[in-house]
Amino acid sequence: MRQSALLAGIAALGLLAAQEARAGATLDNVKSKGFVQCGVNVSGLPGFAEVDANNNWSGLDVDLCRAVAAALLGDATKVKYTPLNAKERFTALQSGEIDVLSRNTTWTSSRDSALGLDFPVVNYYDGQGFMAKKSLGVDSALKLDGAAVCVQTGTTTELNLADYFRANNMKYTPVVFENNDEVNKAYEAGRCDVLTTDQSGLYATRVKLANPDDHIVLPEVISKEPLGPAVRHGDNEWADVVRWTFFAMLQAEEFGINSANVEQVKGESKNPDVQRFLGVIEEKGKELGMPNDFAVQVITQVGNYGDSFDRNVGPKTPLKIQRGLNALWKNGGIMYNPPFR
Repeated sequence: MRQSALLAGIAALGLLAAQEARAGATLDNVKSKGFVQCGVNVSGLPGFAEVDANNNWSGLDVDLCRAVAAALLGDATKVKYTPLNAKERFTALQSGEIDVLSRNTTWTSSRDSALGLDFPVVNYYDGQGFMAKKSLGVDSALKLDGAAVCVQTGTTTELNLADYFRANNMKYTPVVFENNDEVNKAYEAGRCDVLTTDQSGLYATRVKLANPDDHIVLPEVISKEPLGPAVRHGDNEWADVVRWTFFAMLQAEEFGINSANVEQVKGESKNPDVQRFLGVIEEKGKELGMPNDFAVQVITQVGNYGDSFDRNVGPKTPLKIQRGLNALWKNGGIMYNPPFR
């Protein structure tokens, strides 16, 4: 009974927020206050969202927040960050505490409906995996029968874990924690045999361990995890801003436009598609409630998607993640944006 009442309360909160959002409240509010309130990972996820000693945030998810601020407000620094754990992230968005949630969050049907959220775009395609100590002598997740598995509660990871072991007729003991730091500490302390989360999270965790080379990410990918920013359901104008800001990063990479050459391309290109994209002709920005040069601001201040990927999680970073599915469509990946027309 208590659980039903809680779910009903959450749904009602999401519905109320959605009704308010339909009036364009978020877009108007962000313009009025002059900054974007962005929900990010509370425990810090290297490469995606982490904060340094001077309170400077960086990462792939952080870059999306910065890009939205650059696109809408002309200044990528006009962002305030709200660190959130997995359990509290959705309530923070539904209640209006944050404007956008950019916190390695999987787009699912229930989150897109019952929780009153909308996912404008996917900024990282991922999949759940497992990491184990090499000393365990395991080279496949199919050899984990009877294992103790560290997992974060309040995530899709829990359900995927249960489904995978059930489907493969294996038993396991879940060792559950509310935040990512607790999960990682428990794994490193030997309280479980295996750690499971999105593979990006496994690579991020491994670089923080005392002896990263003592741990192996197993080859199996047991789920689809399309990760992306979330906004309140029905908040169409604001969702458009977030969506087309990210698409601007993708399109810039496809055009070969980066922070070093964007002004030159803007001044010299005779390609109508490029001119339209950079706001030289037509008013695509205005149609979205943004300045017509919003793409120029994003590229200049944050970079294109490839720049962001390489800087935060790519092969030359400690995470050493290959583009894979996150490569552009013309390079064998599935990153693809609609045309700016």
